[in-house]
Amino acid sequence: MATLHDFDDIRPYAEGEMKEAFNSILADRQFSRILKGFAPWLPAGIRNTLLRSLFIGIKTPQDFQLRYMKHVVRHVLRKCSTGQSYNFDKSLRKDGAYTFMSNHRDIVLDSAILDLMLMEDKFKKTVEIAIGDNLLIYPWIRTLVKMNKAFTVNRGLSPKENLRSSIHMSQYMHFAIQQKRENIWIAHREGRAKDSNDRTQESVLKMLTLGGPHEGRSTRDIIENIKDMNIVPLSISYEYDPCDYLKAQEFQQKRDIAGWKKSKQDDLTNMKVGIFGKKGHIHYETSPCINEWLDSLDADSIQKTDIFRLIAEHIDKEIHKNYKIYPANRLALAELDGNDAVVKGLTDKDRESFNEYLADKISKVRVDNPDERFLRTKILEMYANPLRNKMSNTDVL
Repeated sequence: MATLHDFDDIRPYAEGEMKEAFNSILADRQFSRILKGFAPWLPAGIRNTLLRSLFIGIKTPQDFQLRYMKHVVRHVLRKCSTGQSYNFDKSLRKDGAYTFMSNHRDIVLDSAILDLMLMEDKFKKTVEIAIGDNLLIYPWIRTLVKMNKAFTVNRGLSPKENLRSSIHMSQYMHFAIQQKRENIWIAHREGRAKDSNDRTQESVLKMLTLGGPHEGRSTRDIIENIKDMNIVPLSISYEYDPCDYLKAQEFQQKRDIAGWKKSKQDDLTNMKVGIFGKKGHIHYETSPCINEWLDSLDADSIQKTDIFRLIAEHIDKEIHKNYKIYPANRLALAELDGNDAVVKGLTDKDRESFNEYLADKISKVRVDNPDERFLRTKILEMYANPLRNKMSNTDVL
């Protein structure tokens, strides 16, 4: 049977490791400069002494989240959103261990906001977080996310190394759910869907089965390994995506520059804008755990080549039907498709406000020869696609 130390290379910090981690982050010069920005009048020695005194009693990453991170997230939301709402399916147990699998809107906040909402709804555990090591570009970032219940997804590996890494991570996730009894958050695809046309990648589901106790030689084994993860589809809806113009900018750069790829600085910019940019209203909503649906499948009649597609399609349907739709989604779809029915009830002021928003965002794009028509279309697609997908599953008009 696996033990915690089998996963020392990727797991979050455990009880008994937090104090040393906290001291190491305070000793980091770059992190100290960041802290100085919050209280420039306070000498470093006094600031660190004060922080250490506030750290007394913190033994686990969840203690750290309750003491520090929930207040940080609340502060960000007060500054950058107009309100939040959530609806967790009533069938979910407060002491359960679930894999919350969501569409991906923000690199940092998707899981952080989920944690806050789970705390407010009296769930026993917050979530452990899958985060790509490409984002852990400084030692203090790696330490901080491990203090915040993050486990590492290794990126940029050879195919052979990637398989070995995926098996190891899957084994850890099964260990976290079944033995640690922790919740997990994971995006339903690698990276964000730049056009907000959210589709679950079958490769993510395949990864989840690699570390399960069943060998995976049959459809039934695959289903049992997926069931062990207790997957709960989670829909994340933003009224406004603060990174929409950066995504549109990427679309033009990829169109105009052969072989263009994001830099580490681009990743940092996306993280900063995603956290502090305007979001409007935010809504989180879950479906039931998919295990009951999995039990309804006739495993003997489904080919192994089809099972991951069927599961992905079910998760997509659950995510799409639980989107919250805002005026921006309706106005974007009406402009792209000429469907006036979707904007029934909206006013000229709504249209004027949205057009002003688009013009402001396009003005922030930094590329040579910005193609304003192309950029506008790309941003409109980001807002139209959630409504398109919801309309394919529900009657929203």
